[in-house]
Amino acid sequence: MRLGFIGAGFISTFHATALTMVRDVEVTAVLRRSRSPQFVEHCASVGVGTPVEYDSIAEVVRNCDVVAIYNPNFLRIETMNEIVDAVEAGAALTGVVIEKPLGRTMKEARTLVDLAKRAKLKTAYFENQIFMKAIAAQRDQLKPSINAMGAPSLVRSAEEHGGPHANWFWDPVQLGGGVLMDMGCHSIAVGQHLLTPPDKPMSFLKPVSVSCDTSLLKWGESPWREQLLKERGIDYGKTPAEDFATGIITYRNPDTGAIVKSQFTDSWMFEKQGLRLMMDGMGPGYAFEVNTLRSPAEIFIGDAAAESLADAELALEKSTATRGLLPVQANEADLYGYVDENRDMVERFSRGEDAMLNWEYGLEITRLLMAAYCSAEQGKVIDLTDPQIDEILENYVPAIQKGEGNSVLRRGAKN
Repeated sequence: MRLGFIGAGFISTFHATALTMVRDVEVTAVLRRSRSPQFVEHCASVGVGTPVEYDSIAEVVRNCDVVAIYNPNFLRIETMNEIVDAVEAGAALTGVVIEKPLGRTMKEARTLVDLAKRAKLKTAYFENQIFMKAIAAQRDQLKPSINAMGAPSLVRSAEEHGGPHANWFWDPVQLGGGVLMDMGCHSIAVGQHLLTPPDKPMSFLKPVSVSCDTSLLKWGESPWREQLLKERGIDYGKTPAEDFATGIITYRNPDTGAIVKSQFTDSWMFEKQGLRLMMDGMGPGYAFEVNTLRSPAEIFIGDAAAESLADAELALEKSTATRGLLPVQANEADLYGYVDENRDMVERFSRGEDAMLNWEYGLEITRLLMAAYCSAEQGKVIDLTDPQIDEILENYVPAIQKGEGNSVLRRGAKN
């Protein structure tokens, strides 16, 4: 399978690394951008191909079987329109991959779904945490208990680190919000997955309600606000985004009528070793827990040696420390699920199928994200069983996304 990349930044490089553990795929094309030469060099160095840099999306599409959209959120619609134009002009494309989130709003997400259908493309929505081997292993191990006792009734999922890599992630208009848009989609999706009984489809549980709180706890305060303005050119005094979000989604099991709950917590203000993913859950008579900062390998770097460590992220993604006792994850691309989501895509596309998570699934996650933003904005629980709510969410744009975050995040604050 010839794979083309639209995007050559951090996430593209991470996926290229993951492809070293996936058979029958080669990276053959990438859209020419400032970082594409380094991306080509990385692909060649890890043995997943030597992609050719092309000046247009149409050229990328004509030189691959599957195209992966890994560019910024605010470019997705424009990108997909160009892909569809190339297909309708005769390019023989099999499928299209998109990194979370599918869209910044329901309108954007639905437009992307419709465009893929128009071009008759197979789709893959990349949500890596669902594919984590730790998640799959605990579900397999607990399957007999779940079958005998019942599915989990409560799960909690968290993703936290010190903040994104690229400047546009910090811009609430370009990103579509803050940490809830960036990482809440991960936590919402994996929480729903962990509550779903084995052998049931991803859409099995029926969402009943969403409650959410969004806050600006670190990056709106001095000196962090000044640092963000100096280093990123983003002024959180004027157009802030949330750096902390937490909430609860209630689901109903349609077979049993039971009510189950998923709690999500996400932050850009994590002041420990680096990226932490935590998931735990409880069912009748059993429980599970995943914590990616627990590693079988550790290193210690003293003060004298700390200056020699040029890149702290060699040890752990989003690392904020260069000294002390640090966990080392030997294979982050596999640990976080990137390998298995790529393998699923290659295998299913090769059979002429959508990936396990297709764009319709991504549309539903977008709906839950919009309900979470709406809940935080209105300060109330959103009833997803109310047909009027669906009408509201279809055209809803969060205030934070519109650059009006002060109205939500600074309510009641003193000047």
